[in-house]
Amino acid sequence: MNVYVNEVSGLNTQFDIFRFMKRLTEAYRVRAFMVLNLPSATARDLQSNTVITNWPAELLSAYDQEALLTNSPVMGKLRSSTVPFFNDLSKEKLDRSDGKSNIVLALFERFRMMRCAYFPTHDPSGARGAVSFSGDRDPFAPEEMLELHYISTHVFDRLAEIRALDNRVVDALTDREIDCLNWTAAGKTSVEIADILGLSEHTVNHYLNRATKKLDTVNRTQAVAKALRVGLIK
Repeated sequence: MNVYVNEVSGLNTQFDIFRFMKRLTEAYRVRAFMVLNLPSATARDLQSNTVITNWPAELLSAYDQEALLTNSPVMGKLRSSTVPFFNDLSKEKLDRSDGKSNIVLALFERFRMMRCAYFPTHDPSGARGAVSFSGDRDPFAPEEMLELHYISTHVFDRLAEIRALDNRVVDALTDREIDCLNWTAAGKTSVEIADILGLSEHTVNHYLNRATKKLDTVNRTQAVAKALRVGLIK
Protein backbone atom coordinates (compact mmCIF):
# COMPACT_ATOMS: atom_id res chain seq x y z
CA MET A 1 0.00 0.00 0.00
CA ASN A 2 2.77 2.46 0.88
CA VAL A 3 4.36 1.73 -2.49
CA TYR A 4 1.19 3.00 -4.21
CA VAL A 5 0.95 6.08 -1.98
CA ASN A 6 4.61 6.96 -2.59
CA GLU A 7 4.01 6.65 -6.33
CA VAL A 8 0.99 8.97 -6.19
CA SER A 9 3.06 11.74 -4.61
CA GLY A 10 5.37 11.69 -7.63
CA LEU A 11 2.66 11.95 -10.29
CA ASN A 12 2.59 15.30 -12.06
CA THR A 13 -0.39 15.29 -14.43
CA GLN A 14 -3.97 14.07 -14.52
CA PHE A 15 -2.93 11.65 -17.25
CA ASP A 16 -0.25 10.22 -14.94
CA ILE A 17 -2.94 9.59 -12.33
CA PHE A 18 -5.28 8.13 -14.95
CA ARG A 19 -2.64 5.56 -15.90
CA PHE A 20 -1.95 4.84 -12.23
CA MET A 21 -5.64 4.27 -11.54
CA LYS A 22 -5.94 1.89 -14.49
CA ARG A 23 -3.10 -0.19 -13.06
CA LEU A 24 -4.73 -0.08 -9.63
CA THR A 25 -8.02 -1.44 -11.00
CA GLU A 26 -6.11 -4.32 -12.59
CA ALA A 27 -4.24 -5.04 -9.36
CA TYR A 28 -7.51 -5.21 -7.40
CA ARG A 29 -9.30 -7.15 -10.18
CA VAL A 30 -12.02 -4.62 -10.94
CA ARG A 31 -13.16 -3.23 -14.29
CA ALA A 32 -13.42 0.50 -13.83
CA PHE A 33 -12.71 3.45 -11.57
CA MET A 34 -14.09 6.94 -11.20
CA VAL A 35 -12.80 10.00 -9.35
CA LEU A 36 -15.52 12.60 -8.98
CA ASN A 37 -16.37 15.82 -7.27
CA LEU A 38 -19.39 15.12 -5.10
CA PRO A 39 -22.43 16.36 -7.07
CA SER A 40 -24.84 18.70 -5.33
CA ALA A 41 -28.34 17.48 -4.53
CA THR A 42 -29.64 19.42 -7.54
CA ALA A 43 -27.00 18.24 -10.04
CA ARG A 44 -28.43 16.61 -13.15
CA ASP A 45 -25.51 14.80 -14.76
CA LEU A 46 -22.54 12.74 -13.67
CA GLN A 47 -20.16 13.60 -16.50
CA SER A 48 -19.72 17.25 -15.50
CA ASN A 49 -18.76 16.16 -11.97
CA THR A 50 -16.29 13.50 -13.10
CA VAL A 51 -12.59 14.30 -12.73
CA ILE A 52 -11.11 11.17 -14.32
CA THR A 53 -12.63 7.78 -15.14
CA ASN A 54 -12.32 4.78 -17.42
CA TRP A 55 -16.03 3.96 -17.33
CA PRO A 56 -17.18 2.91 -20.80
CA ALA A 57 -18.32 6.04 -22.64
CA GLU A 58 -21.59 4.34 -23.55
CA LEU A 59 -22.34 3.61 -19.90
CA LEU A 60 -21.63 7.15 -18.76
CA SER A 61 -23.70 8.61 -21.60
CA ALA A 62 -26.65 6.30 -20.90
CA TYR A 63 -26.44 7.07 -17.17
CA ASP A 64 -26.89 10.78 -17.85
CA GLN A 65 -29.46 10.33 -20.63
CA GLU A 66 -31.65 8.45 -18.16
CA ALA A 67 -30.99 11.13 -15.49
CA LEU A 68 -29.92 8.45 -13.02
CA LEU A 69 -27.89 10.85 -10.89
CA THR A 70 -31.12 12.37 -9.62
CA ASN A 71 -32.51 10.21 -6.82
CA SER A 72 -29.33 8.08 -6.72
CA PRO A 73 -29.17 6.27 -3.34
CA VAL A 74 -25.39 6.00 -3.71
CA MET A 75 -24.96 9.76 -4.09
CA GLY A 76 -27.31 10.31 -1.19
CA LYS A 77 -25.19 8.07 0.99
CA LEU A 78 -21.96 9.79 -0.11
CA ARG A 79 -23.45 13.17 0.83
CA SER A 80 -24.56 12.01 4.26
CA SER A 81 -21.56 9.92 5.36
CA THR A 82 -17.78 9.83 5.14
CA VAL A 83 -17.58 6.06 5.69
CA PRO A 84 -16.49 3.85 2.74
CA PHE A 85 -19.06 1.28 1.65
CA PHE A 86 -19.56 -1.59 -0.78
CA ASN A 87 -22.68 -1.78 -2.94
CA ASP A 88 -23.70 -5.05 -4.59
CA LEU A 89 -26.54 -4.41 -7.04
CA SER A 90 -26.99 -8.14 -7.59
CA LYS A 91 -27.98 -8.70 -3.96
CA GLU A 92 -29.26 -5.47 -2.45
CA LYS A 93 -32.77 -4.20 -3.11
CA LEU A 94 -32.44 -1.03 -5.14
CA ASP A 95 -35.01 1.45 -3.91
CA ARG A 96 -35.39 4.48 -6.17
CA SER A 97 -38.26 6.92 -5.83
CA ASP A 98 -38.29 7.53 -9.61
CA GLY A 99 -39.02 3.90 -10.50
CA LYS A 100 -35.79 3.51 -12.49
CA SER A 101 -34.32 0.64 -10.49
CA ASN A 102 -34.63 -1.83 -13.37
CA ILE A 103 -32.88 0.58 -15.74
CA VAL A 104 -29.95 0.88 -13.32
CA LEU A 105 -29.72 -2.88 -12.83
CA ALA A 106 -29.82 -3.64 -16.55
CA LEU A 107 -27.25 -0.97 -17.37
CA PHE A 108 -24.64 -1.99 -14.82
CA GLU A 109 -25.22 -5.70 -15.43
CA ARG A 110 -24.61 -5.14 -19.14
CA PHE A 111 -21.16 -3.73 -18.40
CA ARG A 112 -20.45 -6.26 -15.64
CA MET A 113 -20.11 -3.52 -13.01
CA MET A 114 -22.69 -4.66 -10.47
CA ARG A 115 -20.33 -4.59 -7.48
CA CYS A 116 -18.96 -1.19 -6.52
CA ALA A 117 -16.85 0.15 -3.67
CA TYR A 118 -17.13 3.83 -2.79
CA PHE A 119 -14.61 5.93 -0.87
CA PRO A 120 -15.61 9.45 0.24
CA THR A 121 -12.74 11.95 0.02
CA HIS A 122 -12.05 15.67 0.33
CA ASP A 123 -9.30 18.06 -0.72
CA PRO A 124 -7.38 20.55 1.48
CA SER A 125 -9.97 23.25 0.80
CA GLY A 126 -12.73 20.99 2.12
CA ALA A 127 -14.31 20.27 -1.27
CA ARG A 128 -15.84 16.81 -1.13
CA GLY A 129 -15.46 14.03 -3.64
CA ALA A 130 -15.36 10.28 -3.97
CA VAL A 131 -13.46 7.48 -5.65
CA SER A 132 -15.23 4.33 -6.84
CA PHE A 133 -14.10 0.94 -8.10
CA SER A 134 -16.59 -1.19 -10.04
CA GLY A 135 -16.63 -4.68 -11.48
CA ASP A 136 -17.98 -8.18 -10.95
CA ARG A 137 -15.38 -9.65 -8.59
CA ASP A 138 -16.17 -10.90 -5.09
CA PRO A 139 -16.72 -8.15 -2.50
CA PHE A 140 -13.55 -6.53 -1.18
CA ALA A 141 -12.14 -7.90 2.05
CA PRO A 142 -12.01 -5.43 4.98
CA GLU A 143 -8.24 -4.98 4.56
CA GLU A 144 -8.71 -4.21 0.85
CA MET A 145 -11.31 -1.57 1.70
CA LEU A 146 -8.85 0.02 4.13
CA GLU A 147 -6.07 -0.03 1.55
CA LEU A 148 -8.20 1.49 -1.20
CA HIS A 149 -9.61 4.14 1.12
CA TYR A 150 -6.09 5.24 2.04
CA ILE A 151 -4.93 5.26 -1.59
CA SER A 152 -8.10 7.08 -2.74
CA THR A 153 -7.53 9.85 -0.20
CA HIS A 154 -4.04 10.44 -1.57
CA VAL A 155 -5.19 10.29 -5.20
CA PHE A 156 -7.92 12.90 -4.66
CA ASP A 157 -5.53 15.14 -2.74
CA ARG A 158 -2.87 14.88 -5.46
CA LEU A 159 -5.39 15.73 -8.17
CA ALA A 160 -6.34 18.85 -6.22
CA GLU A 161 -2.66 19.84 -6.00
CA ILE A 162 -2.18 19.34 -9.74
CA ARG A 163 -5.25 21.45 -10.55
CA ALA A 164 -4.01 24.21 -8.23
CA LEU A 165 -0.61 24.22 -9.94
CA ASP A 166 -2.23 24.32 -13.37
CA ASN A 167 -4.45 27.24 -12.32
CA ARG A 168 -1.42 29.20 -11.12
CA VAL A 169 0.27 28.60 -14.46
CA VAL A 170 -2.80 29.84 -16.33
CA ASP A 171 -2.82 33.01 -14.24
CA ALA A 172 0.92 33.59 -14.78
CA LEU A 173 1.01 33.63 -18.59
CA THR A 174 0.43 36.89 -20.46
CA ASP A 175 -1.90 37.28 -23.44
CA ARG A 176 1.06 37.63 -25.82
CA GLU A 177 2.70 34.45 -24.49
CA ILE A 178 -0.57 32.59 -25.02
CA ASP A 179 -0.90 34.05 -28.54
CA CYS A 180 2.57 32.79 -29.43
CA LEU A 181 1.78 29.34 -28.02
CA ASN A 182 -1.45 29.24 -30.03
CA TRP A 183 0.31 29.98 -33.29
CA THR A 184 3.10 27.54 -32.46
CA ALA A 185 0.45 24.87 -31.92
CA ALA A 186 -0.91 25.78 -35.37
CA GLY A 187 2.50 24.93 -36.86
CA LYS A 188 3.79 28.45 -37.42
CA THR A 189 7.49 29.34 -37.10
CA SER A 190 8.77 32.28 -35.07
CA VAL A 191 9.20 34.29 -38.26
CA GLU A 192 5.62 33.60 -39.33
CA ILE A 193 4.25 34.38 -35.86
CA ALA A 194 6.19 37.66 -35.83
CA ASP A 195 4.60 38.61 -39.13
CA ILE A 196 1.09 37.67 -37.93
CA LEU A 197 1.35 39.54 -34.61
CA GLY A 198 3.37 42.49 -35.91
CA LEU A 199 6.34 41.72 -33.67
CA SER A 200 10.01 41.02 -34.21
CA GLU A 201 11.24 37.43 -34.37
CA HIS A 202 13.38 38.14 -31.30
CA THR A 203 10.31 39.24 -29.31
CA VAL A 204 8.35 36.14 -30.34
CA ASN A 205 11.23 33.91 -29.22
CA HIS A 206 11.37 35.83 -25.94
CA TYR A 207 7.64 35.23 -25.31
CA LEU A 208 7.93 31.54 -26.16
CA ASN A 209 10.97 31.08 -23.94
CA ARG A 210 9.18 32.73 -21.02
CA ALA A 211 6.08 30.61 -21.58
CA THR A 212 8.21 27.47 -21.67
CA LYS A 213 9.79 28.34 -18.31
CA LYS A 214 6.47 29.30 -16.69
CA LEU A 215 4.95 26.00 -17.79
CA ASP A 216 7.92 24.16 -16.29
CA THR A 217 8.75 22.51 -19.61
CA VAL A 218 12.01 22.11 -21.50
CA ASN A 219 11.07 23.11 -25.04
CA ARG A 220 8.30 24.60 -27.17
CA THR A 221 6.80 21.24 -28.05
CA GLN A 222 6.34 20.34 -24.41
CA ALA A 223 5.07 23.84 -23.64
CA VAL A 224 2.38 23.55 -26.31
CA ALA A 225 1.39 20.09 -25.09
CA LYS A 226 1.00 21.31 -21.50
CA ALA A 227 -0.84 24.46 -22.59
CA LEU A 228 -3.32 22.26 -24.45
CA ARG A 229 -3.74 19.97 -21.44
CA VAL A 230 -4.49 22.76 -18.96
CA GLY A 231 -6.81 24.54 -21.37
CA LEU A 232 -4.66 27.59 -22.10
CA ILE A 233 -4.97 27.00 -25.83
CA LYS A 234 -7.27 24.90 -28.00
